[in-house]
Amino acid sequence: MAIRFKAPRGTKDILPEEIAEWRLVEETFRQWCARYGYREIRTPAFEDIGLFERTVGATSDIVQKQMFAVMPYGARHPVSEEERWVLRPEGTAPVARALIEHGLLQQSPLVKLFYIAPIFRYERPQAGRFRQHHQCGVEAIGSPNPLLDVEVIALGNDFLNSVGASGFSIHLNSIGCLREDCRPRYRQALIAFLQAHEGDLCEDCQRRLPTNPLRVLDCKEEECRTIVKDAPVTLDYLCDECRTHFAVVCENLERLDIAYELDGRLVRGLDYYTRTVFEFVHPKLGAHSTVLGGGRYDGLIAELGGEPTPGVGFGCGIERVLLVRQANQQRLPSEPIVDAFIAIASPDAEQQAMQLLYQLRQVGIRADRDYFGRSLKAQMRYADKLGARFVLIVGEDELRENAVTIRDMQRSEQWRELRERVITVLQERLSL
Repeated sequence: MAIRFKAPRGTKDILPEEIAEWRLVEETFRQWCARYGYREIRTPAFEDIGLFERTVGATSDIVQKQMFAVMPYGARHPVSEEERWVLRPEGTAPVARALIEHGLLQQSPLVKLFYIAPIFRYERPQAGRFRQHHQCGVEAIGSPNPLLDVEVIALGNDFLNSVGASGFSIHLNSIGCLREDCRPRYRQALIAFLQAHEGDLCEDCQRRLPTNPLRVLDCKEEECRTIVKDAPVTLDYLCDECRTHFAVVCENLERLDIAYELDGRLVRGLDYYTRTVFEFVHPKLGAHSTVLGGGRYDGLIAELGGEPTPGVGFGCGIERVLLVRQANQQRLPSEPIVDAFIAIASPDAEQQAMQLLYQLRQVGIRADRDYFGRSLKAQMRYADKLGARFVLIVGEDELRENAVTIRDMQRSEQWRELRERVITVLQERLSL
């Protein structure tokens, strides 16, 4: 039979046998966020396009090439200016918007949040790069203290190491601030350098050069990557405040024994970054080797209409974490689907089996039964396939004696137990 519909290109169904590993990654992330004092936030899957034009950058690839528009079915254009919606292409700006809208900074001078959410970008699907992928991230908003940069990097380091994604290297840089003696000075030096090679840059970088030359440093085209190897580096152009800020970050990472590599051409791809930027790069991911990245964004909240408020955070691709786990040969122990399976040995036992099934589930025991009228032997095979620790057999003899035959599949033991004792016995054996 021909398949009529398939998942859209660039998306992936997450099947039941894969969920355990996804849950491991997500729960490990939640646990580390809790240890660091971060609370979960969930924002809508779509937002006003202006949110990203103002923060990510109107000339960025995300805004110009990668966003999915959301509009009513059958409409050729958005209904109104207030309904220019796009699916969320990144996680930080929506969190910042929610923080301003709900006055979270009025409740606390430092707001520490985390999210786990799908992210949507229209780009060529590749290993670890999907048009709908999933991201976990943290945002710490309210303090300019460089030790908060250190905390965010440390959290990412702890999470990846504990989830089985070790083997990465941390690339670290500062891109300075907007003071005239800082990033603008570097920008002029970079433009002068790139103009001498303008004819050899790709079309996108030639377009970026006059408006946003720092994006050339982030280009993935091989010709551009070769050119920028000799470009001036941001660290040589920092103002005194940014240089001091970055020195504190580096010193304290060293105190925590968190290894890093200075990368003076690391800029990240979003307009809102200032000062500290970082990427966790894994060699087993190939050309797109970043598994986690982020930095400081001290102008973002003000850009969205809030009071000037500094912040720092990161985003981490869950699919990429899973690829690294696979490359690191991390395996999950097989998890049973049920604890107990009820095998029905007589049609007369249907009613009692259903009652017992309900009672088992009520006390927290994962339980299931046969719904196809199969033979007892076939039911035992199916119970084994489900990983059931116990099979509860109910037939004519059991009905007559008001009992249940219990078979321990791990120990190959079998005995008969009074009906009213079954749940207590299973709870004791399962340590519930």
